[in-house]
Amino acid sequence: MDSVINQIVTTPPPVGYHATFARLGKTETIELRELAAGAERLAVRLRELGVAQGDRIGILAANCLEWVLLDLAALRCKAVTAGLEPGKFEPDEALLARYDLKLLFTDQPSTAAGVRPISEARVLAEQPADPRPEVRYDSAEATTLKFTSGSTGVPKGLAASVGSIDSSLRAVQAMFAHGPGDHLFCFLPLALLQQRYWIYSALCFGHDVTVSTYEAAFTAMRQVRPTVVMGVPGFYETVKRHLAAQSDPQVAAKEMFGDRIRYLWTGSAPAGPDMLRFFTNLSLPIYEGYGMNETCIVAKNYPGASKEGSVGRVVPGKEVLFDADGVISVRSDFPVARRYEYGATAHSMGAFAADGTVRTGDIGYLDEDGFLYIQGRADDVIVLANGKKIIVRPIEERMAASPAIEHCVLFCPAQTQLVAVVSPTSEPADDAAIAEHLERTNQELERDERIARVVIAQPRFSIENGLLSSQYKPKRRQILEQYRREIGEKGRTHA
Repeated sequence: MDSVINQIVTTPPPVGYHATFARLGKTETIELRELAAGAERLAVRLRELGVAQGDRIGILAANCLEWVLLDLAALRCKAVTAGLEPGKFEPDEALLARYDLKLLFTDQPSTAAGVRPISEARVLAEQPADPRPEVRYDSAEATTLKFTSGSTGVPKGLAASVGSIDSSLRAVQAMFAHGPGDHLFCFLPLALLQQRYWIYSALCFGHDVTVSTYEAAFTAMRQVRPTVVMGVPGFYETVKRHLAAQSDPQVAAKEMFGDRIRYLWTGSAPAGPDMLRFFTNLSLPIYEGYGMNETCIVAKNYPGASKEGSVGRVVPGKEVLFDADGVISVRSDFPVARRYEYGATAHSMGAFAADGTVRTGDIGYLDEDGFLYIQGRADDVIVLANGKKIIVRPIEERMAASPAIEHCVLFCPAQTQLVAVVSPTSEPADDAAIAEHLERTNQELERDERIARVVIAQPRFSIENGLLSSQYKPKRRQILEQYRREIGEKGRTHA
C-alpha cells in the first residue's frame, strides 16, 4: 500500500469535499481538488524561485489557506517545510541562517533577505503553470522539520519521516474511519505537524476539514457544524466551565459545537477524569490519547476500545517498553527521527537509542487488556528526605478537579513538604473554595502526599505570560522561577 504522502502528491483528492479556513471576521471555503491544483501551481512557482529538492522553506504565520498551500506545494517539490510557531520566532536573517532556510514566508513585517509575505503564496498559486515533474517518497525521507515546545534555548528540531506520518495516519483511520459525512475541525497552530495530518487525511480519505485560528474557533464551530473536534485538555476544560454554568449544558453544548458531533479528540497533555466524564455524560464522547513529538501517536482510546483513566491501547507499529522504574520507551516500526537536528544538549540526545527507540521520560504501565496508563513524568517524581517517592501528577489532577482551580503544580522545597502553586479559574481567586478543596484532597491522601501550603498564582497561568505552553501545559520550570520565593518561604497560604 502506498503512503498517504505519495497518494497526496500523485493522486487527485476525492471529488465533493472541501477545506474551510476561518479567522476572525473571515471564513473561506475551497474544494479539495482546487486546493490540490493550487498547490500544484505553487510548486512550479517555488521551483522557479530556486527551491530545489531538499531545500527548506520556513512558514511563520497564523493558520490560513496560504499556510496549507505552501505545505502541500513543498511536498510536491520534495522541499522540507519548517513550521515555525508565531510568538516563538522572529522573521529575521538569523532565523534563516540558523535553520538553513531557502525562503521564509510570514504574515509578520520583515525586511530580511529571503523573507516573503505569506500572502504571495496565494498569488503564485493562482497563476497558470505547466505540469511539474512527479515526485515520490520512500519511508525514510523527511517532509518537514518540526520543533518541540522546549521551554528554554533553541527549540529542538526533528526531521519527521514519511513512514512515521503514514503509520500514524493509517492507525488513526483504522480506529475512527474518517470519511464521507465527516467534518474535522482543528485550531491549534499548523506549525504543529499533527495538525496538518487532518488536511492530509481529508485529501487521502475524503472528508471535509476546517482549519481555524484559536480566536475564531467558537464562532467557526457554530458555522461549520463539525463531526470531530481536535483539541487539547486546556481547551475542553475552558468549554466545560462555560457549559457547566449554563442552565441546560446539553443545549448549550449543541449551540457551541453544532448538532453533528461524532466524537471529540484530545491529547498532548494529561486530561482530567472529571472533564472527560463531563463530556461523555453530555453524549459527546471524548477520547484521550498519548504521544509526543519524538514518537507521534503511541496510544489512543477509540470507539469500542476505551477505558477511563487510560490513554488507550498501543497503536500498530509501536511497542511500549518499561525500565525497572516504570519509565516508558517507545520503539517504532517507522521512527519519526533518530536524532535531534537542533537545540539538543548532550543529555537530551540520550532520548534516542541507535534504532530510533525513544525514552519518553514518562512513568506508566500496561494493564491486562493492553491499555496504557500514564502516571506522570520521571522528572516530576519528588523524593522526600525520608526516601518516600511521590508521583505528583495524580495529586495535581485531584487539586485541579476543583471548579476554583484551573491548574496545579507541586514542588517540594527542602525535600520535606509539598507546596502547590495553583492557577485559579477566576480573578480574584475563590480563596474559600480552594481552601475547602485542599482540606478534602488532603484527607484522601497518605500522610507524605499531603499538601502543606498553597501559593495562588497572580496573575493566572497563561500563554501570554509564559507559564503555559501553546498546548496549555503548565511550564513547571518557569513557574518555579517565578514563584521560587513564595514556594520556599511563607507566602499566601491555605493549610
